[in-house]
Amino acid sequence: MSRKKTGGIGETIKTIVYAVLIALVVRTVAFEPFNIPSKSMVPTLLVGDYLFVSKYSYGYSRHSLPLSLHLFDGRIFEQTPERGDVVVFKVPSDNRTDYIKRLVGLPGDHIQIVHRVLYINGKPVERKQVGDYTDRDPRGGSQIYTQYVETLPNGRSHLILEYPGSESQADNTPEYVVPDHHYFMMGDNRDNSQDSRYLSVVGYVPAENLVGRAEIIFFSTDGSAALWELWKWPWAIRWDRFFSLIH
Repeated sequence: MSRKKTGGIGETIKTIVYAVLIALVVRTVAFEPFNIPSKSMVPTLLVGDYLFVSKYSYGYSRHSLPLSLHLFDGRIFEQTPERGDVVVFKVPSDNRTDYIKRLVGLPGDHIQIVHRVLYINGKPVERKQVGDYTDRDPRGGSQIYTQYVETLPNGRSHLILEYPGSESQADNTPEYVVPDHHYFMMGDNRDNSQDSRYLSVVGYVPAENLVGRAEIIFFSTDGSAALWELWKWPWAIRWDRFFSLIH
């Protein structure tokens, strides 16, 4: 009896180890789950969204590995991201913290924001106002933003928000020149995003720091229910966001 019991425990441990190894491999080479903790990508991504990021989209760097293990430099199987991709990356200021933003500037691009309008290589990016966006939080507060459809030079369109108050320093910037092997990132919530406009915090993102491309939302909650308040979850879950592709 004791031999059978020992064998059973051994098999269980072996199964758990195999499951963990498989999960680590999938997380490293295929898809990794992330959740959205801030409003910098509203309306594309909301606080409480859970999404999958494809790790293979841009090839692999040390930041593809658990804990960013420094086993090699650069990228292997590298593929160039496209302007307009929603990208998870390690912020260059610490090479540890995950940020998610939209890629608007490629290597060699001249980027500038003039009176809130994004300029790429001296030309204003087309945008069209499409009405207001009301951002509500679970505690009953709300904020109204002006919403635009912005169309990048490669034809990719997405929604952005602007706060209809006075302009800030980030609404009128110097011209940025994106270095080789680097990218320029911006949040879709333009007045609520710490991104490449802030050189000392984010700045130009090295190609090595790209973790992957955001692909699909698989779960979403509005935050009105605590983890233990299971009876509230049916009303806290945003069912309409399940399996939404990220553009």
